Amino acid sequence: MFLPVDEQLDRIRQGAEKIVPEAELVAKLERSAKENRPLIIKQGFDPTRPDLHIGHGVSIHKLRTFQDLGHRVVFVMGDFTARVGDPSGRDETRPMLSEEEIESNLATYEEQLFRILDPETTEIRRNSEWLAPLQLADILRLTSQYTVARMLERDDFAERHRDGRAISIVEFLYPMMQGYDSVALRADVELGGTDQLFNLLLGRTLQERAGQEPQVCLIMPLLRGTDGRRKMSKSYDNYIGISMEAEEVFGRVMSIPDALLDEWLSLTSSARGDELARRRAQAGTDPLAAKRWLAGDITARYHDAEAARRAREAFDRLHRRREIPEDVPEVALSPGGPEGMWIAHVLRDSGLAHSSSEAGRLIRQGAVRVDGEVIADRDLRLAPGEYLVQRGKRKFARISIRS
Repeated sequence: MFLPVDEQLDRIRQGAEKIVPEAELVAKLERSAKENRPLIIKQGFDPTRPDLHIGHGVSIHKLRTFQDLGHRVVFVMGDFTARVGDPSGRDETRPMLSEEEIESNLATYEEQLFRILDPETTEIRRNSEWLAPLQLADILRLTSQYTVARMLERDDFAERHRDGRAISIVEFLYPMMQGYDSVALRADVELGGTDQLFNLLLGRTLQERAGQEPQVCLIMPLLRGTDGRRKMSKSYDNYIGISMEAEEVFGRVMSIPDALLDEWLSLTSSARGDELARRRAQAGTDPLAAKRWLAGDITARYHDAEAARRAREAFDRLHRRREIPEDVPEVALSPGGPEGMWIAHVLRDSGLAHSSSEAGRLIRQGAVRVDGEVIADRDLRLAPGEYLVQRGKRKFARISIRS
């Protein structure tokens, strides 16, 4: 049923930052093969946003590797921990979400996950199943198993404490709850990004205190976003969503700096072995060709080959031949007054921006055109008439402003 342990390890190591401790993973794999029992591989995401992105996909594809090797994945929906918020390197904790926001975000996760994972060997659990029933006495017993001094070893906590910035008690509870997830599931392996190492190690401690064999921590690198600087995040608008339309995926990959190519080829593409080496070499000699291949590959991974082909053709129409897309949506708007319609409201109401404030930011960045002309005046009002409005390089709308 299982491949030899050394072959499994080779595939598990690919793209991983570190395995802590690797010797324990070897022992678990050997026992798994001997007992013909799949390992329990855990990872969780808090539903703080409705979209998973290809940065998340780096570790989700690693979960799929474990499935292909015969192991079982437990994907934890952090509906309970999302109510607390984890800084994970941020200056302060994330805002707590309402139950309605959490449920709305959760509703999109399953479809996105199963673009990568095998439903037959995936178990989806909500951590409210075991965290919500805890009584105060249970929580006090849990917190007694770790010290404030150990908590302050976490980099972001240590920095904030050193700078005199506030850390709430509830923030200390977050890694405790994430660690308790591993106890509740008796996880053999937990995946997480480099910013999650402390939390994953705390899970090992709690498992040992509960009399369980501690999990192995498989740490995956954080993917830098399309801006080439910060980690991929929807908050930074430097992300590519797993469920994003194929043309948008292709176009966003084509927008990344050349300096990201090596990292993205290694972490986000399907290329392995000799093919990966060829693509990385190509990135050094012909970055545009390497980027076009990567854009098609990523699009096909999250959609299919036909969608990738159509996205490539649409990109070429728009950028190589400077053509306007064939399927530009038509939107009729009312100015609501004799002075015309404020450009920020045009962008918002046509769906080219999520809000007036985002529209203002796009205008400041020079990312908005009306009939081909870049708009620099945030106070511009469009009189009744017909306009072709463009956001960035790929989003268009034919706007009809009625008097």
